[in-house]
Amino acid sequence: MRYDALCEHYGMTPTRNNRGVAHENGGIESPHGHLKAAIKDALLMRGSRDFDDLASYRHFIDEVVSRKNRRNGPRIDAERAILQPLPGARTSDYEETIVTVTSTSSFTLRKVFYTVPSRLIGHRLRVRLYDDRLDLFIGGTHLMTLPRGRSFNNGSHGHVVDYRHVIHSLRRKPMALLKLVYRDQLFPREPYRQTFDRLIAALPERIACRQMVELLAMAHERACEAELAELLAADVAANRLPDMDALRIRFAPDPAALPDVVVELVPLVTYDVLLAGEAA
Repeated sequence: MRYDALCEHYGMTPTRNNRGVAHENGGIESPHGHLKAAIKDALLMRGSRDFDDLASYRHFIDEVVSRKNRRNGPRIDAERAILQPLPGARTSDYEETIVTVTSTSSFTLRKVFYTVPSRLIGHRLRVRLYDDRLDLFIGGTHLMTLPRGRSFNNGSHGHVVDYRHVIHSLRRKPMALLKLVYRDQLFPREPYRQTFDRLIAALPERIACRQMVELLAMAHERACEAELAELLAADVAANRLPDMDALRIRFAPDPAALPDVVVELVPLVTYDVLLAGEAA
């Protein structure tokens, strides 16, 4: 069991509550309830439950917990002198499982759909599942890290999608974008989603999908995702469709940046000399 492994790693002896002695269980549950109440009060004082990112939320929780733990400082200091030294390494704080990458360049784990680069199609990956991320391995080689997704309370699947992983298949079948289950998660920034909504409203579906896929491919292949998003946002604000020809020219490769490769052709008579030498 994971709890037994945790106790063994840190040299702790696990104990159990005595049956029928309710206050022993309450000794743990009550502080937990007080902490939840303190977090709720801190959120009310803050005035918002929205955070910019996970790191900001964790910092907020750390501050609440630190304030509550400060009162226990003297007792912790008294016990610290007789505590055992920590092990040289942390215990395993992840679960490990094996997944197979499907032909759609994806896999599903814990009711969450993840995309990965197409080169991994057909491979079996070893996944270390942390609270906030997934580390992917082939054998002992670390490939990449993905943010961990969550399924929804209504039972529907979550999606962690990177458009760069699936753009090549979309270029072959642009119309797939129209019915894509994870389409909203596919767009890397809000202007891309807004642009697609305008394209669908103004153009035939086939043309709208083809142009949107081209925009995503341009963002990936020309490494201009942020700059292109700014241009698309300006088009949305001006209530106009993107000028595809102008964008192709703007983000086309710079000829001056291309290397000037000179290939010197070998005279064919050299091969005659080589063959004559082998014959001799």
